[in-house]
Amino acid sequence: MIPRRNFPCSSTTVPRMVSYCAADFFYKLNMHIHILGICGTFMGGIAAIARESGHKVTGCDANVYPPMSTQLEALGIELTDGFDATQISLKPDLYVIGNVVSRGNALMEEILNRGLPYTSGPAWLAEHVLTGRWVLSVAGTHGKTTTSSMLAWILDYAGLQPGFLIGGIPTDFNLSARLGGSHDGKKYFVIEADEYDTAFFDKRSKFVHYRSRTAILNNLEFDHADIFPDLAAIETQFHHLVRTISGNGLIVSNGNDQNLERVLKKDAWTPIERFGESQHWRGSAADPDGSFSITYKNEFIGKLNWSQLGEHNRMNALAAVAAARHAGVDPKTSIAALEKFQGVKRRMEVKGVVNGITVYDDFAHHPTAIATTIAGLRHRVGNARILAVLEPRSNTMKQGVWKNDLAASLADAENVFCYTANLGWDATGALSSLGAKVQTSDDIEMLIAMIHAQAKSGDHVLIMSNGGFAGIHGKLLEKLKTTHA
Repeated sequence: MIPRRNFPCSSTTVPRMVSYCAADFFYKLNMHIHILGICGTFMGGIAAIARESGHKVTGCDANVYPPMSTQLEALGIELTDGFDATQISLKPDLYVIGNVVSRGNALMEEILNRGLPYTSGPAWLAEHVLTGRWVLSVAGTHGKTTTSSMLAWILDYAGLQPGFLIGGIPTDFNLSARLGGSHDGKKYFVIEADEYDTAFFDKRSKFVHYRSRTAILNNLEFDHADIFPDLAAIETQFHHLVRTISGNGLIVSNGNDQNLERVLKKDAWTPIERFGESQHWRGSAADPDGSFSITYKNEFIGKLNWSQLGEHNRMNALAAVAAARHAGVDPKTSIAALEKFQGVKRRMEVKGVVNGITVYDDFAHHPTAIATTIAGLRHRVGNARILAVLEPRSNTMKQGVWKNDLAASLADAENVFCYTANLGWDATGALSSLGAKVQTSDDIEMLIAMIHAQAKSGDHVLIMSNGGFAGIHGKLLEKLKTTHA
């Protein structure tokens, strides 16, 4: 038993987001934790770390799809489909609640009615894993997963044995989360720091829980229209993150992002190093092979020869190198690590090549991310045709917040295909400025048939969605086997 904290054992003195009458077992080793919403990338990472820490882990979710479902199965974590209240019979020591769960959820209502102990994923992580660790967090509207993966890989390459929790699966590790070890008495932990809210009972952004020592601020745009009314509300949350960083920490910020600059001008109590054009950390324009030079305060550090695409990834690399330096990694070592970096699953991941047609999977779901992803692929393929396939699946997309920006983000593709199921706005009309190169359908098989009819040898089919997209990748690759040259 870990020594009990001095919490009052009274349900009237402590909010019921955790029942501290259960404090005796809250710090017990080998707890049984049942996770609601376990197949989200964050909660799946919590599950992996809890299992590695020696706890028994079970969980439930709906609409399960790879890669997280595959990772959980490989860990031997028992999954229950749905949120039926009968799961109470599992009698776990603690319920960990994902932000996909809301009031009215049958299992959650039963937990509340019975007064059973529960907490949020970020709170559990902060209490049980991050305390005493050097936390390196990566925040921003775009690039969090890739930058976190780069940073974790750099620290690992340098021998620091970092733990990490990332909202995707880095190819170099083939898992999204691990507890990590220690190096020279220090324990490092890299976390993708999301601005989305914590849980239905805690509407703060997840990242305020983490008490970061090193924080990357990649960029800041309006997103998550389901919980934030405007950009100013998101800026407020980012400033809350800034307020939690110690004076002997470091903020690594995109100096070319005016929204971030506005946040930092509200007050910052931590040293800041900026990356980008004319900043502390700079990257040269990419050579035809994608390589570029890195400088720090006008001093040449080295040239990075690597396999990643696009200006956005050059910025991600600068941020990762700067943050790693704060943790004690020489930038030249970071460059050597990034030269071996293999990327992240679902980030421009090649799913297959059939009859000379290459099919990619990418997580892009915001106009800026869509445009930069297409630009990165364009740099690689030159004048070859790009067929962009989009599922506007995020809550912000479904609400039509970005519908007027969508056409411009897709303009550099030769053909555009949009899946329109479950949209509350007219995607065909929103994309009409792109003319005849646009086709839309609310039927997945019809959409696949449309792509099949247009694709030819030498084409690059870029599929973009933040979900499973009804298994379109495998279905399309099978269909393309019948494609004429």
